Amino acid sequence: MKGTFPIDKFRELRTPFYYYDTKVLRDTLACIRTEASRYDNYSVHYAVKANANPKVLTIIRESGLGADCVSGGEIRAAIKAGFPADKIVFAGVGKADWEINLGLDYDIFCFNVESVPELEIINELAAAKGKTANVAFRINPNVGAHTHANITTGLAENKFGISMEDMDHVIDVAQEMQNVKFIGLHFHIGSQILDMGDFVALCNRVNELLDKLEARRIRIGHVNVGGGLGIDYGYPDRQPVPDFKSYFETYDNCLKLRPYQTLHFELGRSVVGQCGSLISKVLYVKQGANKQFAILDAGMTDLIRPALYQAFHKIENVTSDAPQQTYDVVGPICESSDVFGKAVDLNGVKRGDLIALRSAGAYGEIMASGYNCRELPQGYTSDELV
Repeated sequence: MKGTFPIDKFRELRTPFYYYDTKVLRDTLACIRTEASRYDNYSVHYAVKANANPKVLTIIRESGLGADCVSGGEIRAAIKAGFPADKIVFAGVGKADWEINLGLDYDIFCFNVESVPELEIINELAAAKGKTANVAFRINPNVGAHTHANITTGLAENKFGISMEDMDHVIDVAQEMQNVKFIGLHFHIGSQILDMGDFVALCNRVNELLDKLEARRIRIGHVNVGGGLGIDYGYPDRQPVPDFKSYFETYDNCLKLRPYQTLHFELGRSVVGQCGSLISKVLYVKQGANKQFAILDAGMTDLIRPALYQAFHKIENVTSDAPQQTYDVVGPICESSDVFGKAVDLNGVKRGDLIALRSAGAYGEIMASGYNCRELPQGYTSDELV
């Protein structure tokens, strides 16, 4: 089954471009609100790194989610989209001074701190402004996730976070500082996780650390478990909205949250992944020695995930009902890795056909580049094409 698209409107637009189905996005957000609201102390932030398209951000902000940012640029995008500063958390392993100052100027809710040197700089910069910064420490729980090696973040070998062994020391250092306030712990074990057992393992580790803090009579009001919930890349129309019910239930069942604590989530891919598609036009159909190629006007500059991660995206010829044939679907970039899919069965392809690369709402437009001096693709929501 292929997706439904406004083909006549697409014909009027220059390709390639990103198309966002706002009904899918709003349905996803409604499900998140419904499932999270079953628990009195759950707070959901949207991970802006997944997609910072201004129109998409505005719809997400209207749903009531907070924002999880990993750069000063993302903080600015979130503020411009109307996210309240007191619902913005700032994460990231390498925060520049100007980015920290920006967060301080906006009085954002919290800095997720990843090292003692970073903590020292936040304290110094906050002191210069006569302010106190809320901080949570990102702890590396050494918990693996069943996902691609390049998007695991919770193992001891990864660059992210503070080791569990150093947690007590970092807390002691923070408590001696005058311009930071230690309010919580932060975790994130990876992305595109579909096995709830990975989140159970994280809960078990968080429980150990919370017990350890309690034994020291340290009470923290906030626990942030990051995001990581995956989407169905193979069948985007079968499950356009991820299983948020099981996701939130897993934490409710397995995490021993104290009554005075708020549990924070930072969901990105699962919010926007299925609403987006990269729409591209066929430039040529080329017969090779052993295969035929569908050559698109979109390339790895527009959607880098297949080249970077060997990621799978369902590919559809949305303007053809001809019998299926097999193609390597490739872009025009002068790189051998500029391939979207090999041996892909598509309805018969001809020059000018429109091809949709599905489930591209997350880490698509946001990761596009100008390699080969190419122009960046535009992004359109379904609301604009009515």
